[in-house]
Amino acid sequence: MSPRLDLALHSGLELSQPLTVLGPNLASDLSTLPRETQVVQPFKPFHDHFAGQGFAAVPEANDPCQDAIVILPRAKALARSMVHQACQRASGLIVIDGAKTDGVDSLLKDIRKRVDVEGPIAKAHGKIFWFRSTPEAFADWAAPDYQTVDGFRTAPGVFSADGIDPASAMLLRALPKKLGPRVADLGAGWGYLSAELIRVSNPRSLHLVEADHIALTCARANLAETGAQFHWADAVTWNAPEPLDTVIMNPPFHTSRAADPELGQGFIKSAARNLNRNGNLWMVANRHLPYEVTLADTFVQVHEVSGDNRFKVFHASRPKP
Repeated sequence: MSPRLDLALHSGLELSQPLTVLGPNLASDLSTLPRETQVVQPFKPFHDHFAGQGFAAVPEANDPCQDAIVILPRAKALARSMVHQACQRASGLIVIDGAKTDGVDSLLKDIRKRVDVEGPIAKAHGKIFWFRSTPEAFADWAAPDYQTVDGFRTAPGVFSADGIDPASAMLLRALPKKLGPRVADLGAGWGYLSAELIRVSNPRSLHLVEADHIALTCARANLAETGAQFHWADAVTWNAPEPLDTVIMNPPFHTSRAADPELGQGFIKSAARNLNRNGNLWMVANRHLPYEVTLADTFVQVHEVSGDNRFKVFHASRPKP
């Protein structure tokens, strides 16, 4: 269990079912909580992790519960929105567990101005505290379900929620108009690249693969009635239903604060696995990320076709067997 949650439970915190945990990550040890506990996690790899442990894992939920635990995210607006969501759903206790680096001290200060707080308990470079659910106290912390950016639907907390990502825009400018009839967008986000791809080249089948359920919901709205296929899946392990002619991608490079090049390398290997023998990969990445060796190990031909001091665009073709 989280060392802070474990300490709180041994210090007088009592939790009741139905219990919901919002936003746990791989560092969140929930092993001693009852397995009927609902875990809300829209990120597919984390969702699958807790589902594999036997928890009632869901990507989103609005049903009532007795108590709720909020595991703080990094984004302040998302953290406030999660507190509001927890108060709307729970009739009992709201427990906040977060690291100092995720702004728990600032959030604690803001919450104390609105409600009476129990705890807090400091441990492992963070704090845990709790209070009685008071929905009206946090009404102004509600975030809109979605927002509109340049005609596209996005949502708070998703990647590039406030505007078109410049790396994706660079990749789009580098793409040829003809990409073949079967295309996949790995890590499709809210669908910017795919929407523009349909407008320019209109492939016969287009697969959007995205691990963030909230982002994929936005993509469904942005590409409604286009015939595109949507896959809530980890792009690293996803298997295409058909051999692909082209994969496009602007892969993420971290799931925490630290950069993790292995994530993008996994995307490259997944692309190669799902392409036909003459298939093509078009990808953009931050300039500092070391993808060249993986590309050369995975594809017969690799070229950097565009870039600047921040980003680089690669075209790789013919996956190696």
